Amino acid sequence: MLIMNMDPIVTMAMSTRMVAKAKKETGFFCTSCGNSQQRWMGRCPGCQEWNTLVEETRVTGKSKGSFSSSSADRSDNKATPITDVKTEHVARIKIGVDELDRVLGGGLVPNGVSLLSGDPGIGKSTLLLTMASKLAQNGATVLYVSAEESITQSRMTAERLGAVHERLYLLAETDLSVALAEADRIKPSLLILDSVQTLSAPELESAPGSVSQVREVTSQVVRLAKSTNMCAFLVGHVTKDGNIAGPRLLEHMVDTVLYFEATRTGSHRILRAHKNRFGSTNEIGVFEMRGDGLCEVPNPSAFFLAERPVGKSGSAVAIAIEGTRPLLVEVQALCVPSLFGNPRRTTLGIDSTRCALLAAVLERRAGLVLSGQDLFVNVAGGANLTEPAADLPVALAIASSLTNKPIQRHLACFGEIGLSGELRGVSKIESRLKEAHQLGFSRVLLPKTGLERIPVPKGMELMAISSLEDAIDLALGEFSSE
Repeated sequence: MLIMNMDPIVTMAMSTRMVAKAKKETGFFCTSCGNSQQRWMGRCPGCQEWNTLVEETRVTGKSKGSFSSSSADRSDNKATPITDVKTEHVARIKIGVDELDRVLGGGLVPNGVSLLSGDPGIGKSTLLLTMASKLAQNGATVLYVSAEESITQSRMTAERLGAVHERLYLLAETDLSVALAEADRIKPSLLILDSVQTLSAPELESAPGSVSQVREVTSQVVRLAKSTNMCAFLVGHVTKDGNIAGPRLLEHMVDTVLYFEATRTGSHRILRAHKNRFGSTNEIGVFEMRGDGLCEVPNPSAFFLAERPVGKSGSAVAIAIEGTRPLLVEVQALCVPSLFGNPRRTTLGIDSTRCALLAAVLERRAGLVLSGQDLFVNVAGGANLTEPAADLPVALAIASSLTNKPIQRHLACFGEIGLSGELRGVSKIESRLKEAHQLGFSRVLLPKTGLERIPVPKGMELMAISSLEDAIDLALGEFSSE
């Protein structure tokens, strides 16, 4: 038996090099969910999407038996009983843009990370520069990192928007380590990275925008924000399907996911929260794109009803709730004889399945013959109605179009419709009535349920009903003339 005697120092150095040596591995990552596979597949086994696996080279670090210094630094972190955890009230940071504050749930939360996505040219950079300027005017320090524009181009955009301020810092950089080093030096209250797909972490060899790069960039920003008292905003590109580019894991890593959308009219923008750990996900903010930037629309109900036709059949006004905000929108319906055996049910702004259900209830419970009619339903202005309270205005619009009888101009309505044709109560009745009264509506059709101790605005008449048949008789009969 041969025994080799080696210097202990040499042995330790060799083992250290073996442990710390990085390995390069080639794998296939799904651009939709981030799932990794050893070989290419036509369909991702994780999210069942087709043609989403792309080849990337990843670097693996230490072996399983290696010792991490970060683990040693946190060895004193012990689990704490929930009863011993002390809570503190965290004051939100008001941005100064009311529509954006509303969508975020009242302002920015310290240590929070938000992701803003939208189509190219929709106005993401314009919105963020406006937000940065408002915060700088309020005394906060903001670092805006642009990986797509030079600082000269960003300055020109800021001048057009009137967003030039000495507390707003600009940095044109694609290297994430440089951007985070500047953030550590300046210590801003808000860090904006535009965009997460064009920044790259130097320790990874993959190209910017790849699955591994997007995941690593986001994780480093999240770690920085959670370890400091800094807020972060990431800009994300979208795919041709309208989803955020990169793995879906990206949306789970951040605290808030915002989508910036254009309405069908073109000049207005709607900001929606699809995920919000610190507020409601049903809030919307409405903006108008002008030559000098984005302007808030404080009364979106007036915008959605601005072009409502007078004395035309197939039009009803719905009083909906988006988060905490009451919103009046116009629901339009059109019934035309079907030329084929299968009548069409086409919708924009509401669920097509819900529309088909309401058509069946109208035919069975109200005696309207819709089996031979093509039905088209649209929510004017590009709004989306998802709550059950939109059932009644949709049904009345369909009945108005089929009978060719217009609904009175100053009549609004809301209520859920059951399969038996009964009207069910909904929430936030008082706020709905106040919004309708402010816009000049004098009569409201609504369910009987939940009207106890509800103050009625002066000059407004409430028509409480219990069935769909009564609602149609009132809307198309007594109220059909001004």
